[in-house]
Amino acid sequence: MRLLIVEDEKRLADVVSAGLAAEGYGVDVANDGISGLSMLRTYDYDLIILDIMLPGMNGYEVCRKLREDGIQAPVLMLTAKDGEYDEAEGLDTGADDYLTKPFSFVVLQARIRALMRRRTSEVAPTIWTFGDLTINPASRRCFRGDTEISLTAKEFAVLEYLASRSGEIVSKTQILEGVWDFAYDGDVNIVEVYISNLRRKIDTPFGTTTIITLRGAGYRLAGDSG
Repeated sequence: MRLLIVEDEKRLADVVSAGLAAEGYGVDVANDGISGLSMLRTYDYDLIILDIMLPGMNGYEVCRKLREDGIQAPVLMLTAKDGEYDEAEGLDTGADDYLTKPFSFVVLQARIRALMRRRTSEVAPTIWTFGDLTINPASRRCFRGDTEISLTAKEFAVLEYLASRSGEIVSKTQILEGVWDFAYDGDVNIVEVYISNLRRKIDTPFGTTTIITLRGAGYRLAGDSG
C-alpha cells in the first residue's frame, strides 16, 4: 500500500512517515496543499493523510479538488481544531475520516486499517492464491497450505505488490516506487535482498518456485512449480 501524507509540520510528517514505512507502507510526503494535489494527480495512492491547515491551499480545497478529479482513495483528515463544524466541513468535501491532533500512532494505524477494510469491502474482498500459497492483504497474513508464514512488514509489502500484478513482469524500479517511495535514492539492489528473503520463506522450505526471475526484466509470481 502506498500512502501520501500532506502535512506542513515537517517533524510530525517525518515521524508519521517513518513509523508507517516501518510497518511496510510506501510513504510519500508533501508539505503544502499545492504540491500535495500535484502529487495526487501524478501518482496513484491507496490512502491520503491530509492536514487541514496547509500553506498554499488548505486541506478542504485539496480534498474537494481531488474528488472533482475522480480520485477515490480514502482521505483521513488531520487537524489541530476540534469541533463538529470542522469535522462536518471536512466530511462534506469528500473526506472519509477525521483525526484531531495530538493523536497516538496506534490510533492512526487503526484508522488507516479501518479505512482500507472499508474500501476493500466496497470493492470486493481480495485474496490471492498461487498454487497452495495464499496471500490475504486485509489481514496481512500469508499461508502455504495450512502453514502460516511469518513475514516482516516490508517483506509482505513486496509480496503484496507482486501479487497485485499477477502475471505481469515487475521491474526493480516499479517495486521500489510502489513499496518504498518515489524519492528513494538508496541501492536498487535492496529489492534483491527482499526477494531472496521471500524465497527463503515461501518457497525453499516447501520445494516450490513461486517468484520467477526474468533476467534483465524483473520478477513475476506464478503458480507453484517444484
